[in-house]
Amino acid sequence: NSFDGHDFIKNAIERGAIAIVCEKFPDEIFDNISYIRVKSSRIFLSKVCKNFYFDPSKKFKLIGVTGTCGKTSTCTFLYQIFKNLGYKTALISSIKNIIEEKVFDTELTTPDTIDLYNLFEKMVEKKVEYCFMEVSSHSIDQYRVFGLDFDIAIFTNLSQDHLDYHKDMLSYSFAKKKFFDDLKKEAIVL
Repeated sequence: NSFDGHDFIKNAIERGAIAIVCEKFPDEIFDNISYIRVKSSRIFLSKVCKNFYFDPSKKFKLIGVTGTCGKTSTCTFLYQIFKNLGYKTALISSIKNIIEEKVFDTELTTPDTIDLYNLFEKMVEKKVEYCFMEVSSHSIDQYRVFGLDFDIAIFTNLSQDHLDYHKDMLSYSFAKKKFFDDLKKEAIVL
């Protein structure tokens, strides 16, 4: 199911919201409410989180793994290797999220933006040195990983999957490509 947050603006105001971030202004404008119109609310949320949490992905080495198959295995193997070498490590995967030895349940391959930054904040508190993270095509397309400071990006493979979401292989491959296009120039691509 897909929802449009604009349909819930009045409800948010009734529940106490004093500012509304929107891509289009609602039909009903209230005098005591601030409206912030943005091109993309998802990009805006990523930027707000990045600033609110003081850009946490710059405080450790962030390794992102994307591809149709093998993301979980690759991230888990790397996490285990670095942990066994004595580094402070974290794992963000479709099975579980781990910060040092503490396990956090997960519902998505790549958490939503706010959950992701909450995990990053915990990593900074625990002085994590390396985070191994699955990067799903959905998270790329939905700007959940927008603006993160990936040091290494790993591509496993591309095969037919997720076409219920992406509609065709070209759109799916462009989502994966966008991850690499948005990397900082110093990032290592494998």
